[in-house]
Amino acid sequence: MPKFIVYFAQLHEDFRLPELDALSKLENVRVEYDPRSYIRSSPFLVVEISSSEQAAKLVRRAILIRSIIEYWGSGHTYSDVYAEVKHEQERWALYKTSSFKFTVDAFGKSLTQEEKVRVINGFSFLEFTGPIRMRNAQAEFFVCEEYDETREPKIWFGRVVGTGSRDLIDRFDVKKRKYLGNTTMDAELSLLMANQAQAQNGMFVYDPFVGTGSFLLTCAHFGACTVGSDIDGRQIRGTAGFKRGVDGIRANLAQYNVESHVIDTAVFDASRNPWRPGPLFDAIVTDPPYGVRAGAKRQGRVGGTKSELSLRLVDGTPSHARPDYYPPTEPYEMSFVIRDLLHLAAEKLVVGGRLVYWLPTVAGEYTPHDVPEHPVLQLVANSEQPFGSWSRRLITMEKIKPLDSHEAVVPERDPAHKNFRDRYFNKFGPVA
Repeated sequence: MPKFIVYFAQLHEDFRLPELDALSKLENVRVEYDPRSYIRSSPFLVVEISSSEQAAKLVRRAILIRSIIEYWGSGHTYSDVYAEVKHEQERWALYKTSSFKFTVDAFGKSLTQEEKVRVINGFSFLEFTGPIRMRNAQAEFFVCEEYDETREPKIWFGRVVGTGSRDLIDRFDVKKRKYLGNTTMDAELSLLMANQAQAQNGMFVYDPFVGTGSFLLTCAHFGACTVGSDIDGRQIRGTAGFKRGVDGIRANLAQYNVESHVIDTAVFDASRNPWRPGPLFDAIVTDPPYGVRAGAKRQGRVGGTKSELSLRLVDGTPSHARPDYYPPTEPYEMSFVIRDLLHLAAEKLVVGGRLVYWLPTVAGEYTPHDVPEHPVLQLVANSEQPFGSWSRRLITMEKIKPLDSHEAVVPERDPAHKNFRDRYFNKFGPVA
C-alpha cells in the first residue's frame, strides 16, 4: 500500500496512537504501521493506507494530527531526499501544470526565511509550471527538517493530502465559553474524548457526571445525540459556575448551535439512576469527580441510614417538591465511583459501545492492575497525563458481549486511586 506521513501535534504524546486507531475504526480506513516505529519525541509516523482519499478521510476530524502527507522521500541529507523523489518521476506529471505551494517547516530548530527559500529552490528539478498560490492551491508540498538531541536532521518531503481539525480547539476554547465551572474540561481533551468514543451521527451518548456539559457539546458537534445527568443540579442550571446568570448549560448549547442534538439534562444520582433496564447508550463519556477540584457525592446520609423523618413542609409545600430541594448526600469514595461507573457501562452500553473516562492514579504506586476490569468490557486504550506526584489516565473500554447479571469483579486488592481525595490533600504521604 502507498506510504503516508502522519504529522502529529507535539503534545499529549501518549494519546496520539489511540486517537489514530479510534479514527481508523470510526472512518473504516485500514491503517498499517509498526508500533515500534512510533517515537514519542517525534511528530512523524509513517503509515500505509490504500489511497490519498482514504488518508484524508482518516484525519479529517483528528485533534492531535496536524496533517497527513503522501510520502515522496526522506533522508538525513537533501541529496538523499532528491534521489528518492527522482525514483518516481511519474508522480511529477500529475501536478506539472497545477497551481501549487510549498510549506517548509522545522522541528527542533527555527529556519530563517532565506533558508526556507533555499529549501524550496532545491526542488526546482520538479519543473512545475503551474502558478504559485498561497491560498487554495491545487497541490501543497511539505518539507520538514526534524532535529533530535543529536542535532542530526531527518528531512521529510511529500504532498499534503489532508488536515486534521485542530481549529476546533479554538472554537471550543473554554475562555470563550458563555458558561463554565471549576471542573470544566479543556477543549482539546473534550474533543479527543469524543473521538475516542467514536461519536457520530445516529449515536446516543451519555455523561453521568455532566457538570457544565463539555462532553455534551463536543459529542453533539460530531453528530451524536447526547444526554447528561448530575447529582448537583446547580451546575446544570448555572447557579454554581464561574459565570452565573447565563442559563447554565443551555447557554453553551445555543452558543455552539447544538440544541437539536442535546436531548436533555437531568438531576439524579447516577448510582441510583432511573434509566430503563438493559442497553441504551452507544457511548458513555465522562470525567468522574475525584476530589481535586470537587468532591464526589452520592445520595445518603453521613453515618448511615436514619429512620424516616416526618414529612417536612416549607410554606405549605413538601420540601422534596420544592424547586430548590437538594437531597441529603454523603461522600462518594473514588474506588466506588469507578466501580459503579463500570457497572453502569456494562449494563447500559450496547455491544460495541465505548466507555471513555478519566482515572486518577498515584504516580509512584500505579500498576496496570489499578485499571478496573469487568468481564464484558475490554480495555482499548490507557493514556497518561502526568501531573508530577499523580496522573490522570484516559481509559477507553469497549463492551464486547451482553451482560450476564451474575458477572461482576471483586478487586483482589485496593487500587492506588482508593481514597484519592484524602491522599491528594495529604500530598500522597504514606498510608496509615
